[in-house]
Amino acid sequence: MSVSTLAADQSVCAPLPVLGRDVTVPLVTGGDVTYAALDYAASAPALQRVWDDVAAYAPYYGSVHRGAGYLSQLSTDLFENARRTVADFLDCRDTDQVVFTRSTTDSLNLLAAALPADCQVFVFETEHHASLLPWRDARVTYLDAPSSPRQAVETLERALADREPHGPALVCVTGASNVTGELWPVRELAAAAHAHGARIVLDAAQLAPHHPVSVKDLDVDWVAFSGHKLYAPFGSGVLAGRADWLRQAEPYLAGGGASRKVTRRTDGGVDVEWHDTAARHEAGSPNVIGAYAIASACKALTEAGFDTLVAREQHLIRKVREGLADVREVRVLSLFGDDSPRVGVISFVVEGWNSSHFAAALSAEYGIGVRDGLFCAHPLIRTLLGSDPQTQGECGAPEAAPGEKSLNAIRVSFGAGTPDEHVERFVNAVKELVSDGARWQYRTENGRCVPAV
Repeated sequence: MSVSTLAADQSVCAPLPVLGRDVTVPLVTGGDVTYAALDYAASAPALQRVWDDVAAYAPYYGSVHRGAGYLSQLSTDLFENARRTVADFLDCRDTDQVVFTRSTTDSLNLLAAALPADCQVFVFETEHHASLLPWRDARVTYLDAPSSPRQAVETLERALADREPHGPALVCVTGASNVTGELWPVRELAAAAHAHGARIVLDAAQLAPHHPVSVKDLDVDWVAFSGHKLYAPFGSGVLAGRADWLRQAEPYLAGGGASRKVTRRTDGGVDVEWHDTAARHEAGSPNVIGAYAIASACKALTEAGFDTLVAREQHLIRKVREGLADVREVRVLSLFGDDSPRVGVISFVVEGWNSSHFAAALSAEYGIGVRDGLFCAHPLIRTLLGSDPQTQGECGAPEAAPGEKSLNAIRVSFGAGTPDEHVERFVNAVKELVSDGARWQYRTENGRCVPAV
């Protein structure tokens, strides 16, 4: 390690306290070990601060928007203040709306339901299924995976220039890949979209936990993200952005809270006047705790400082990438190349190993939790691995479809709560498994590789 790298490493901050940091798990080889949670890209552990804030509020739980009592008024204020906190975190425009949803998937399906008639949607095949699939009722143009950020912009510009007729259009793009961790050229893609009269929605599920996201600076029309990737508990998400399409659309869910006035007609039917605020798409009793948890996470990350958090994460990325580079049998997956900026999400394959078997051994023999498979990004994985031979090991994922190779990979992901020891243990475990093999026998059960008991 160089002197400059050592100095940089010594200046990196400590990890933020998260739930589960002291949890121990049993090893099949005997004994227990502190669990190394390296699956942040699926669900990051909740920050201890977020959990403490939620616990402090819990005794004051009350109905929202519908009660005159003290606890109801307190909960209503807390819920609406959470909305303002999220707007500040995203650096929203004054006219933007912040809608609380269940997840990124829910947010993008909400936006899909609000598209104007005959809207054309442009989406790269590299997207997570949450942003690839909601547009099935629209006219969708799927764009091939680019090999560089510049090619991504050029591909989008050509597609938008060729569209007919020139009606409403929406571009959906990720901020950071959930497979490779690579950062996408969001600002440039937004400029290309707007130059051709289209709007753009940013899937920030993998970006917002790792980097600041400014709606104004990126000039995107909407942003979607999930609480459970932002160090908050499951079950909450956000769609933030321009209000006009949301105000013109029928409510995503019909019910109390979305309606301003409901009256009976003389013919026996019902007339409804819907809200034109964010409440229009938040029917039913809202997830106040979920919204408050997201707001708490936004405050915690802002106060910790993204410059500091990014520096620490880059320190961890270097450790992992340098460690994997020492193993000849490992190939790290990338669209844009090794020098592309990225967040703490790294996927790879190991020659001679089925990925499910490798991930199972990491868990059972080392207490390390990673993800294996296709990561809800099947077209991207097939693009990255489709031309490479995949050796089916003795234990692994379900059989491939007829005519297809067995395609799956291993993903390690980390963030603000990850200690150095976890990534160091991971790198050492990879090296040991490749050089010495698994120390335990494994079998396939319901499509998963598990230790043989």
